[in-house]
Amino acid sequence: MKYLITGGAGFIGGHLAEALLTKGHQVAVIDDLSTGSLENIKPLIKNPKFHFVIETILNTAIMDRLVSECDIVVHLAAAVGVDLIIKDPIQVMETNVNGTEVVLKTAARYRKKVMIASTSEVYGKGTVEGQKNFTETDDRLLGPTTKSRWIYACSKSLDEFMGLAYCKKYDLPIVIFRFFNTVGPRQIGQYGMVIPRFIKSALAGEPIRVFGDGTQSRCFCNVSDVVRAVILLSQNPKAVGEVFNIGSTEEISIMDLAKKVKKMAKSRSAIEIIAYDKAYEPGFEDTQRRVPNILKIYKFIGWKPRKNLDQTLLEVIKYYKNRQKEV
Repeated sequence: MKYLITGGAGFIGGHLAEALLTKGHQVAVIDDLSTGSLENIKPLIKNPKFHFVIETILNTAIMDRLVSECDIVVHLAAAVGVDLIIKDPIQVMETNVNGTEVVLKTAARYRKKVMIASTSEVYGKGTVEGQKNFTETDDRLLGPTTKSRWIYACSKSLDEFMGLAYCKKYDLPIVIFRFFNTVGPRQIGQYGMVIPRFIKSALAGEPIRVFGDGTQSRCFCNVSDVVRAVILLSQNPKAVGEVFNIGSTEEISIMDLAKKVKKMAKSRSAIEIIAYDKAYEPGFEDTQRRVPNILKIYKFIGWKPRKNLDQTLLEVIKYYKNRQKEV
């Protein structure tokens, strides 16, 4: 198969491209490197089955050519990370909404399957304490439009609505998947990703900064498991028109995560609590608990994570230790 990955020089995109090439597929990547990095795809450049274009997906002429030449589009390109959402909300909206529109219009022209990456952020705040694990058909509760925190969730919700509308109106094969905190080697903490941020601080002997009160909980899924899920979904005709959660169900509080990272990294770093108002912006809102229900994806493709949190943390710690040696 010929895959086109938008945002393919990003953390997940680079791992996906590598996995697809290993399986013998051809891969084209388009990325403007605004948040992606050449380091993520550097080992792939010389592969004759790999093609890389440095350009924005808003370039309709380039997208027309790339989409016409592929079998499946995996649309990962997006403005991501809490820090970026707070600092540049316009970029988030334009990239996520306008970019997806270009992808869908072009795919409709050539009748190509599109895999749309969404996010657990679309579930919003959830409900009160005792919220069950998020299921794909759950109602959603988002914060007010005066809180820029919710721009990312709204933009990705629009992506989902657009994708499903194209599927219904034009019979375009669309599959939507919601990532729940993907993590692994090569992920950076620049845009607010918590595990690489914690690990870099721990290895440097700097304070491990926990935002909020640390009681908020998350689930972290190894990027190798996530990539496996995306590939399996892309090859399953029954997945068309459906929405899937992709994530681990191994829940941990952010404070316990900080303690675990400190112990596993054999660090003497102090753990500091930083109020959300100081970390991000006044009135910042967060989701207290975010755990996926993954029964649906298991029923469709038999997928569940293979690597636990400890294995994943060891991989990331090893990655950053090796980077320290290279400096």
